[in-house]
Amino acid sequence: MSVEVEQDEQTQTQTQRPQGAERAERAKGLQRSERQQGPERAQRPDLERDSRGAHRAARGGMFAALANSNYRIYLGGSFVSNIGTWMQRVAQDWLVLELSGGSAAAVGITTGLQFLPMLLLSPFGGLIADRFDKRQVLKITQLWLALCAAALGLLAITGLAVTWHVYLLAFAFGIGTAFDNPTRQSFVPEVVGAEHLPNAIGLNSATFHAARILGPALAGLVIAGAGSGWAILSNSVTYAAFVVGLVLIDTRRLKPAPRVARAKRQIRNALGYVRKRPDLVLVLSIVLFVGTFGMNFQMTSALLAQQEFHRGAEQYGILGTFMAIGSLGGALLAARRRGAPSRSFLVIVAVAFGLIEVIAGIMPTYWSYAAVLPIMGLAALLTLTAANTSIQLGVDPHIRGRVMALYMMVLWGGTPFGSPLLGWVGEVFGARWTLIGGGGLTVLGVILSVILVRRWRAF
Repeated sequence: MSVEVEQDEQTQTQTQRPQGAERAERAKGLQRSERQQGPERAQRPDLERDSRGAHRAARGGMFAALANSNYRIYLGGSFVSNIGTWMQRVAQDWLVLELSGGSAAAVGITTGLQFLPMLLLSPFGGLIADRFDKRQVLKITQLWLALCAAALGLLAITGLAVTWHVYLLAFAFGIGTAFDNPTRQSFVPEVVGAEHLPNAIGLNSATFHAARILGPALAGLVIAGAGSGWAILSNSVTYAAFVVGLVLIDTRRLKPAPRVARAKRQIRNALGYVRKRPDLVLVLSIVLFVGTFGMNFQMTSALLAQQEFHRGAEQYGILGTFMAIGSLGGALLAARRRGAPSRSFLVIVAVAFGLIEVIAGIMPTYWSYAAVLPIMGLAALLTLTAANTSIQLGVDPHIRGRVMALYMMVLWGGTPFGSPLLGWVGEVFGARWTLIGGGGLTVLGVILSVILVRRWRAF
């Protein structure tokens, strides 16, 4: 599963990262530390050239990365798989509402359990990504996710599913995601190279949200016609498209990062690397609040559709499509990016996202709420893609998997706490307050992050 936004970017790029000499010294120090604990890693000139070119402007416009045949294969398989993923997300929430008698808390618990492994296991997933062949790791994680989806789908189709089955399989699904996401994120630079990485991140998000337009709409139709189980089972089949893509990729054209030898304190080294980079700390802090309190669209839309607007599964699926239209627009804007975004841009779009979420929560009707969703989707996508690009372009290749794991951990790791909390808020105060409260906490968190990082830099 994978979840994947402008203005003074180029002028800020140099402030986003340390000066070249300092960056090189830091990278050498980290590499020496890890070499003392394990065999020496091979140095490859092509990877050094990629690292030096990480901040060069991408050429070729909005679809530059598609000139790479490996990336076209990767993107095609990912698109099909993402359609199934969105079908399952919609169907799983609807299944929980059916099994629990419309309990908002049950939906929140399910979401929390699915993302709890991201908090517990993501650092290990990042280490696996840095130590092993990412393509082979992805094949294993995709098989695991397919089996989880098939099990839940069959339980629902046969009428045997109960709420605790969904809880258990959501947690198992989260385990696979904890290893899949860091590997998938750090594999993209190996497919496209550093020069076209900003464009590839934007195109990844564009296809992800194009799938988000199709997936919920298809899920609504399937749920209405055949039931939630068939929509979930469909997802298990779509993983085959991504696996086939991984098999077809020409490995000779990949640009693999140097693999990290087995050693002690490798996760601690990654934490130390980030701790010395206030620019990375700011990005991760903003993402923590956005992910914990702001990115609960599936749960909040399900609650509003059923309890506030008294609509069925098909209308619920349409809400996801409305949001995806805005997200797709944001992804296409991100695909035009030629470098890392500025910190001020990230802060502005994150605050705007939180405010728009509050506005969505006070919309009085189904259609007025639906009208705000594309704007909220645009702001959310601009925020996440700006954060992702900042991290991907701001770290050294040999540690990218572990840092991306930290990124995914803070993005989704807070969900086990945020989702049950917002689910409780929805039950006690009403479904609207899941959006009003989530958006308000997002704004406060972003402002607090900026204040704390500025004070930290002053010392």
